[in-house]
Amino acid sequence: MKAPVTGTDRAAVCDLDPRDQITGHLQAMRAFAISLTRDRSMADDLVQDTILKAWSNIEKFERGTNMRAWLFTILRNTFFSGIRKRKREVPDPEGIHAAGLYVKPDHDGRLAFADFRAAFDRMSPEHREVLILVGASGFSYEEAAGMIGVAVGTVKSRANRARARLCELLGMAPDEDPISGGDREMLAVMGKSGVRAA
Repeated sequence: MKAPVTGTDRAAVCDLDPRDQITGHLQAMRAFAISLTRDRSMADDLVQDTILKAWSNIEKFERGTNMRAWLFTILRNTFFSGIRKRKREVPDPEGIHAAGLYVKPDHDGRLAFADFRAAFDRMSPEHREVLILVGASGFSYEEAAGMIGVAVGTVKSRANRARARLCELLGMAPDEDPISGGDREMLAVMGKSGVRAA
């Protein structure tokens, strides 16, 4: 858990050029981008586009505010703008793509991990996004709402629906929470296998 930011710390951050803060968020941005795109190469392109947009619009960043939240907002808007431009998503109703990502487990933990990964991959980008922001990255509902550009209640209901859908895909009881009880490896799958969430 991070120590609270003091007035002195906040003043020091405000004195820094905001561009100098961007590199400190690259790993978290990449994990978030991978969770949205489900493709490392596309994620890298998305992070690069985000950095370019942030750099060229740095005057819009309010010093002393949450740089990571600002960058995540740019990243998710860039991602969903790309979807709208393409006017289509690649559907996977039979789970053929997700099934191709399955790795035969050699023990129960590996099986659970593979099942979780396949189920997470089958979810909509909006559901993956909210679980990444609230479940794995630790943003509050209020922060996530600001990044997504919707009401707090919308984020809460979207998170509840996403958890319910994940339970359904995993064959869990509706009252079980597939996120909060998961170990770090399960949370990391939201960014993709081997990538730590923010």
